[in-house]
Amino acid sequence: MRDSSNLPTQTDDAPPQNALASILQTDAHFRLLVESVQDYAIFLLDTHGNVATWNNGAKRIKGYEAHEIVGRHFSVFYPLEDIASGKPQKELETTAQTGRVEDEGWRIRKDSTRFRANVVITALRDKQGKLIGFAKVTRDMTDRLRLAELQHACELSAHVQAALEKERASIARELHDDLGQQLAALKMQLANLDSGSGNGPARQTHALQAQIDTIIASVRRIAAGLRPPVLDELGLFAAIEWLVNDVRRRFGLAIDLDIEGEEAEFQASAATSIFRIVQEALTNIVRHAHASEVRIAIVCDETRCTLSIEDNGRGAQPDRPHAANTFGLLGMGERVRQLNGVIAFRSAPGDGFRIDVDIPVNRLIARGAD
Repeated sequence: MRDSSNLPTQTDDAPPQNALASILQTDAHFRLLVESVQDYAIFLLDTHGNVATWNNGAKRIKGYEAHEIVGRHFSVFYPLEDIASGKPQKELETTAQTGRVEDEGWRIRKDSTRFRANVVITALRDKQGKLIGFAKVTRDMTDRLRLAELQHACELSAHVQAALEKERASIARELHDDLGQQLAALKMQLANLDSGSGNGPARQTHALQAQIDTIIASVRRIAAGLRPPVLDELGLFAAIEWLVNDVRRRFGLAIDLDIEGEEAEFQASAATSIFRIVQEALTNIVRHAHASEVRIAIVCDETRCTLSIEDNGRGAQPDRPHAANTFGLLGMGERVRQLNGVIAFRSAPGDGFRIDVDIPVNRLIARGAD
């Protein structure tokens, strides 16, 4: 007779420990099948969580010989932080109540190395419904995790290259369309002045000075777009205020900016990362959101710095952001990850888009700062 997990069950009224010990003995073919599996650790636990059986897959994945592990509590496979939080026992209790628990997390091999594992625990009961133990199946997900990390790195590299090319194209366009035309006009005015044609010298000199002032303003605007001087001169909060005012002026967005807390002596790289997150978010809103209102809130205390940016635009599926700004969101996530922070995107079609960032202050403050 088998239970819902297709494992053999005990058909008499033997005590739980005897029933568990005889499970694999009731079906030789099933026992051989389990023992021959190499890609999965398949083993049984008694009702207290002690290892009762061991297969070749468990030996390969976890590194223990059967005589080294049988009889020991299965919490030995968990990291210390999980043991301290009582996770192993909680999983058994939940399994006993629900019949099955699936989890993915870090596990520990015999040599103390960590591996990413997908774990399924199934409750085993006799024909009267009495709990006699648990079946545990563990799959090593390390290779899949490494593949995902490699894919993420490739996507990030592509994003960086695309961003660089986009920035170069933007600068080239600014130089050609703005400075190029102004310099051409300046050249024509100089030619007129040299030939003595046109208006009087005083008026032409005044026009040249005005043209030069316009060119200087354009150069400053382009340079500020690359890195605003206010970020280095006055700090992060002042730079964000400058950015918000610039977007308000250029695009007519109604932006509500709320900054709470004293600005700490942030590391230059950390301040740049937060500034770029706000800048990228506002760029995405201007280009893709079709929004009229934006709310930005920054709160910094002694332990954490949080940032939220929300618009009233068309929104998107959080797991399917607009293709045009997917790499922008990826870049934000990478900046936050480098600061040991977390980032979340919340949205729905027609209901705007929201970004929440939470970063520990100790990753922002410059070393040696009070």
